[in-house]
Amino acid sequence: MPRNAARLLATAVAAVVAATAAPVATAVASTASATGDAFYQYDGSTPLASYAPGTVLKTRQLSYHVVGIATPVTAVQLLYRSTDAQGRPSANVTTVVRGLGGDGSKAVSYQSFYDSLNPADSPSRAIAGDLTLGGVIANAEAIFLAPLLLQGYDVVIPDTEGQRADFGAGPEYGTNTLDSIRAATHSEATRLNAATRVGLMGYSGGAIATDWAAALAPAYAPEVNSRLVGFAEGGLLVDPAHNLKYVDGALVWNGVTPLALIGVARSYGLDLTPYLSDYGMQVFQKLQNGSIVNALGQYPGLTWQKMAKPQYADPDSVPPFVAAVNRVNLGTAATPTVPGYIAQGNGGFWEGTFNNPAGIGTGDGVMVAGDVRALARQYCATGNGAIKYQQYDLLSHVGVPVPWAPQAMGWLNDRFAGRTAPSDCGSIPAGNSLTPEQVHS
Repeated sequence: MPRNAARLLATAVAAVVAATAAPVATAVASTASATGDAFYQYDGSTPLASYAPGTVLKTRQLSYHVVGIATPVTAVQLLYRSTDAQGRPSANVTTVVRGLGGDGSKAVSYQSFYDSLNPADSPSRAIAGDLTLGGVIANAEAIFLAPLLLQGYDVVIPDTEGQRADFGAGPEYGTNTLDSIRAATHSEATRLNAATRVGLMGYSGGAIATDWAAALAPAYAPEVNSRLVGFAEGGLLVDPAHNLKYVDGALVWNGVTPLALIGVARSYGLDLTPYLSDYGMQVFQKLQNGSIVNALGQYPGLTWQKMAKPQYADPDSVPPFVAAVNRVNLGTAATPTVPGYIAQGNGGFWEGTFNNPAGIGTGDGVMVAGDVRALARQYCATGNGAIKYQQYDLLSHVGVPVPWAPQAMGWLNDRFAGRTAPSDCGSIPAGNSLTPEQVHS
């Protein structure tokens, strides 16, 4: 990428921060023309299942857009074969941007926190120039990408939720991320190759993809795992059953509960509607294609009990719910074999979450700090001693990225430089039990 183009992207990033801080009236003018974009559809005559995961199916080049404005930076987009939450072949899209002076030897796979049930809000569509309300998040994340590009990293940006926007389906996030790396390093258009070393980076929803990718890589994509230098993440969802109790009745973050339930049920073909109250059905129907922008602060005081029929006041009395949360519990996944940097806030009171449930405790407003500590300790105890854990007790979910982002980039820089990864394995405070939920009668 030319030096002037990189600087222009950095300037555009500054502009997007200002733009996304204001109401985004223009962003809702289009629900994204890319939803009908033929590039996103696999239309080949060969069955998709015949291709190995990571196979490139289509390639295109376009200008990198920020809030719909084209920049001089060129992005390569790939349609590739992946695997969905149920193990079925799927087609997904990723975007690759060349770093300043990048030579293809090092890349960062950046997982977005676009958190939406609408495929139109995906990073690839925002980069292609489409504007949606939910897509504002993917646009704003350019502020995290510019420093990486300016340091010479090629950046790979997968649509982690897949083309159905299966929000919250962690294992699918992981396979989409790993197959994105496979595709990016198999494509001549990206100039990446089988020797490219890769770091994983993501916050919040992006942390879900980052951690699941690191956990699945040894078995699902061992050739990718052998080139991973490490994973850097913050604000991590570990055990969704705990998060439900933590945000129940909160002022802001409780709206994420129906989003996650819809997404996970969609990804695994589960039906939660027989258990919902009339009000719960209204919420579910309203958010079927909603994003986190539509949910945050929109349902103050919302609880599971308000969404469920009286006889299902205990969520563990709903078998599909138990099946869903257990499938996406990171505590049941494998331990990553590469170094990790995990950051977590614990000042959720700043964002209107005051709960402190027994056995769960506090968090950053939406993510449970005790769960994240427990996962980090579990990784240490099961063979990965290269885990750095950092807890920000006075910062909330929105506040942590300010210190986390430069720390994560510095940590990744050290991994690419071959420096020994730091370890906090002997000093991480105790956390919660991550034992899977059991159905209660």
